[in-house]
Amino acid sequence: MRPVLRRVWLGGLLLAAATSAWAHAGGSTGYASITISRSTVRYSLTLPISTLPSELAEAVRLAQTGSPLNREKLLDVIRTKIVLSAKGTRCEPGPGQVLPLAHDATSFTMLVDFACGSVVRELVVHDDIFDVLGSDHHTLAKVEAPSGTQQFAFAPDTRQARFVFGDGGDLAHSTGSFFVMGIHHILSGYDHLLFLVGLLLPGGGLLSLAKIITAFTIAHSVTLSLAVLQIITLPDRLIEAVIALSIAFVAAENLFLNPAVSRRWLVSFAFGLVHGFGFSSALRELNLPAHGLLVSLFGFNAGVEVGQGLVVAAALPLLVLLRKTRWERRMIWSSSLAILLVGVVLFVERAFF
Repeated sequence: MRPVLRRVWLGGLLLAAATSAWAHAGGSTGYASITISRSTVRYSLTLPISTLPSELAEAVRLAQTGSPLNREKLLDVIRTKIVLSAKGTRCEPGPGQVLPLAHDATSFTMLVDFACGSVVRELVVHDDIFDVLGSDHHTLAKVEAPSGTQQFAFAPDTRQARFVFGDGGDLAHSTGSFFVMGIHHILSGYDHLLFLVGLLLPGGGLLSLAKIITAFTIAHSVTLSLAVLQIITLPDRLIEAVIALSIAFVAAENLFLNPAVSRRWLVSFAFGLVHGFGFSSALRELNLPAHGLLVSLFGFNAGVEVGQGLVVAAALPLLVLLRKTRWERRMIWSSSLAILLVGVVLFVERAFF
């Protein structure tokens, strides 16, 4: 193998390994259910065990063996990091439970009852769980009261939310939190970004590029909505594997098939449908009623589009500059090879492991 090709091949392998790891390190998501019952607030948080810090994972393991000390250690995370206030007065955390205690569970739930002293008509939630679970954690919260259901996406930079019951709540605040989450989701979703960059690499006129981007946007918006509304649902494992396959496909087209850029919007649309299912998994877990689901879906989807637009705006000037150099063909070839390797590695991981 020629030295230049060997360096490109080795570089591609390193990029494949690194990006494969990044694609699975997009942080963790917790699902909080906050239930109002007169002067009592029940706060429950469900977390995946696989993404826990080692100390908490060990506490879960020991709690599963029946250790009351470690059960209380887990509950103290809620009692110290989640602050609830009603009428300007802090609600006092009380007894709780850790469920389930099965050894083969992939997730667990911490549940704590808070006493607020009077009937709760307005609730302020301050969430510092990120200090324990890391800065790439998100908590999707559903707040249920006799007057209705509201939702909010807590993140390291949006740790506090105020919920008012009886007047429909702060719709803009709720939608804005999911908008920020959508931006974060696309910018940290390396598989989605690699697919998009792979599509843009062969170039083309502004009309062709606009058609590619628009087709991807329309397609994933349609299936995101269908999946979140539970009109169509597919297994997450299958979707993630096909997303990886889409990355490999567009890269292989760049390398071997000399794709017609003017018709590439068809590929963008077809695989964009699949990527929409990949975006939907986080929102489906909340089981929100139709009104709340549509609000969070709108904010999340808008955030995805803005994040995608930021990536395209950054990539296009670089691609234009590249086409004015004699390195254009070589750079497109080596970049597509690296993307192909990433797609193949991700596909094998997601389909067989």
